[in-house]
Amino acid sequence: MLEIHNVVKKFGKAVTAVNEVSLSLTRGVVGLIGHNGAGKTTLMQMIATLTKPTSGDIIFQGIDIIKKPDAIRQRLGFLPQDFGVYPNLSALEFMQYFAALKGVKDPRRVQDLLELVNLRDHAHRSAATFSGGMRRRLGIAQALLNDPDILIVDEPTAGLDPEERLRFRNLLGDIGHSKLVIMSTHIVSDVESVASELAIMRSGQLIGFDTPDNMIENARGQVWSAQIAPAELEELRARTNVLHMQRQGDVVNVRIAHPYSPCTGAELATPNLEEALMAQRYANHDSVL
Repeated sequence: MLEIHNVVKKFGKAVTAVNEVSLSLTRGVVGLIGHNGAGKTTLMQMIATLTKPTSGDIIFQGIDIIKKPDAIRQRLGFLPQDFGVYPNLSALEFMQYFAALKGVKDPRRVQDLLELVNLRDHAHRSAATFSGGMRRRLGIAQALLNDPDILIVDEPTAGLDPEERLRFRNLLGDIGHSKLVIMSTHIVSDVESVASELAIMRSGQLIGFDTPDNMIENARGQVWSAQIAPAELEELRARTNVLHMQRQGDVVNVRIAHPYSPCTGAELATPNLEEALMAQRYANHDSVL
């Protein structure tokens, strides 16, 4: 569906925001993970034709969208990180306004999407009174108005409470069954349960692309659990990568990323996705997240 070949984006002579990134994407939820400034937003903006690459190709269903951006704009939904609403419009009026802009004439489409994002009962409320999660769901609804093949969402759960984050992740997972969803985040738990593939970016470069299960499998043998005395903690942190620690009575429970047993009594543990990525960080002596 979407082919990205050796894409580079430079700002001036000194800043390379995206450096030689290549990806081949089909249906499903693709989690774009990396620290702030890793190049995630710039890459998504190029896919959405909001900015042009300095070099490289982006091909959508066989068409070069750098030369013919309308080929993807008609099939694209985009939810930026900073999504605002018009204070004088209800949710229904907001959707009707964007439906007119996108040439969507079927009024049932608006109602169906408000139902999909669980906002139908709030359709006549001012969108300005919505919580952060409700606004993000309204943003997803407007992004889906033209029934796009590709949905791009930038840091969609930023600022949401845990319940709203869960609801939003489940919604994106459902959409990913029939569309390509590209979701950027620096919060691993946001994509752990819904992403079919993960693309890891660091300093503008793609440093990993695989399924979550494969990334976890590759980290087996590198994550350990142990109980240590509090006095041992600082020394352990100085020579290993302590992923998690919890005081329990007179001991500290720790989980550690290390290529071999880091201390007496350490046992191999099954890593979760965040621990797998942090284990890669230790192996590379650099920051993944």
